[in-house]
Amino acid sequence: KRSSAPVNTNKKKNRMGSLANESFNIELQQLDASTDTARNQRTQWLLTSPNPPSFFHQLISSVKKNVDKTKKQSRNGVFFSFLKGLFPILSWGRNYKGTKFKHDVMAGLTLASLCIPQSIGYANLAKLDPQYGLYTSVVPPLIYAVMGSSREIAIGPVAVVSLLISALVSKIIDPAVDHIAYRNLVFTATFFTGAFQAVFGLFRLGFLVDFLSHAAIVGFMGGAAIVIGLQQLKGLLGINHFSTKTDVVSVLEAVYKSLHNEPWFPLNFVLGCSFLIFILMTRFIGKRNKKLFWLPAIAPLLSVVLSTLIVYLTKADQHGVKIVKHFKGGINPSSLHQLQFNSPHIGEIAKIGLICAIVALTEAIAVGRSFASMKGYHLDGNKEMVAMGCMNLVGSLTSCYTATGSFSRTAVNFSAGCETVVSNIVMAITVLISLELLTKLLYYTPLAILASIIISALPGLIDISEAFHIWKVDKTDFIICIAAFLGVLFGSVEIGLIIAVGISFGKIIHGTIRPSVELQGRLPGTDTFCDITQFPVATETQGILIIRVNNASLCFANANFIRRRILSTMTSRSEEQSKGKIRILVLDMSSVMSIDTSGIVALEELHRELVSQGIQLAIANPRWKVINKLKVAKFVDELGKGWIFLSVGDAVDACLNTKMGDLSTINC
Repeated sequence: KRSSAPVNTNKKKNRMGSLANESFNIELQQLDASTDTARNQRTQWLLTSPNPPSFFHQLISSVKKNVDKTKKQSRNGVFFSFLKGLFPILSWGRNYKGTKFKHDVMAGLTLASLCIPQSIGYANLAKLDPQYGLYTSVVPPLIYAVMGSSREIAIGPVAVVSLLISALVSKIIDPAVDHIAYRNLVFTATFFTGAFQAVFGLFRLGFLVDFLSHAAIVGFMGGAAIVIGLQQLKGLLGINHFSTKTDVVSVLEAVYKSLHNEPWFPLNFVLGCSFLIFILMTRFIGKRNKKLFWLPAIAPLLSVVLSTLIVYLTKADQHGVKIVKHFKGGINPSSLHQLQFNSPHIGEIAKIGLICAIVALTEAIAVGRSFASMKGYHLDGNKEMVAMGCMNLVGSLTSCYTATGSFSRTAVNFSAGCETVVSNIVMAITVLISLELLTKLLYYTPLAILASIIISALPGLIDISEAFHIWKVDKTDFIICIAAFLGVLFGSVEIGLIIAVGISFGKIIHGTIRPSVELQGRLPGTDTFCDITQFPVATETQGILIIRVNNASLCFANANFIRRRILSTMTSRSEEQSKGKIRILVLDMSSVMSIDTSGIVALEELHRELVSQGIQLAIANPRWKVINKLKVAKFVDELGKGWIFLSVGDAVDACLNTKMGDLSTINC
């Protein structure tokens, strides 16, 4: 009897232990069942989601929304709202105060002191008479003041656009042969520039400006700056005959021949370099002492005044110093009758207008947005395009060539404390007064001074630190930057632009047609799945391969490539894995925003190839438009609804709960 007691006790303990195990197993089964139910419910949410709105439905909704908004307003309210949108000055002009006007007047006068000599120099760069540069600093700023939304941007001629015009229009008509015909074509190109810019803004085609990437702009501006500097050797050295080409080799060859075959006068070089050093010194002082910001702003005008006095008093023009001589003053004359719409070169002129429109908009919007961000307000790119287009359209009718926002003058305007675009109005009025009263005094202005003023503005266009930053961040972008730089330097401005845009497009196309796929694993202790190459600690699940497609679109351009890439990745991974065979492929489509019929066909082919190898395909996290098209194409029925999951985690958990030998146990 004593010996039987322990035996009974052990039996009771075993019975209690088995009961505990049974209850634990029941709880696990219940937990698994609840987990499966929740997972199936999430899949149903995905499969029963409403259809996304079609393009026509979105278009009709947008029109209806605008119509409803219009109905809520009276006719006068709608008209006034339209006017305020077209002319922003009607909005901020109501609250304009005298304190702001004081700051704008000071900024405008400071801006004019820099604008007058620069405009004369840029007209010379564009191979036009000096007065056309000043004309371009009168009408376009006035138009922009009532239509533009940037408070700081300074409007007028700029170096890069002036170079573009002279380089491209000179290929059609040589200004040395027929200066009047050349000038008329420049006005016509300006008209097309304004027309393209206005159309871009009205039809919200601002994305066209983005075709010039940041890297391409950095390279293009750097190359253009060097080309502009080389072009100024004609005025700086007092050379009579010069190359019409803009590439480095042609310009240096022209300089060499002129210096050896023609007499030249060193006084031009001495005078130009002396005042170039003076301008650069004032700029250095202005950077060191912010209170003296006005000193580098007035240095170009001071250089023009002093050099003109020196030439006049010393009769230096009789000793070889080249001077401006003819300088027509007065208010902008009409140029409507000078537009050449019947010219046999109208197609080429329209192309030049398009190129100038894109380059001018790129520079202006970049300048405007950078200074707007400093002041904490947003700049509407489409409204800016309309304003730029209108000012160039009106400018082409009033003897102006293409104007845009200047970075150097905008920086001066900002430093001078401008509050609104009234500073542009003050600048334009000051330039107009100069045209009426002071043009005769500029007869003896040496061309070497104009060249030195342009050269002094070029360092701001060459951004070596930004090019180095591009090299560190993205090597492909650096190639685009260097290609644009070398294209402008050794080809032409047009070739540089084509190369930059071409390589940028090539980068986009290559990324679209040859996207990458990545193997994913689970981070330990989490439900997060990520790239096993980026995170080596991520672990793969035996028998399950998870691949994510890294592209926003699965379309005709890349569908077959992605299918082959998935199969090759799976094959190479099977050879690397020594344990077990891949039984399930989970395709993470979280990055795929859209799919077309070619993409669906590629998925169907992938599914059939996997089935022939005894591998089941599962799709995780398909986006709204993607799952809708897969349902319409009956691919969901072909694959099985049980193999569509809301997340990669759901797909892996479902596969782990399935007997690997019987894949059909997942509810289909």
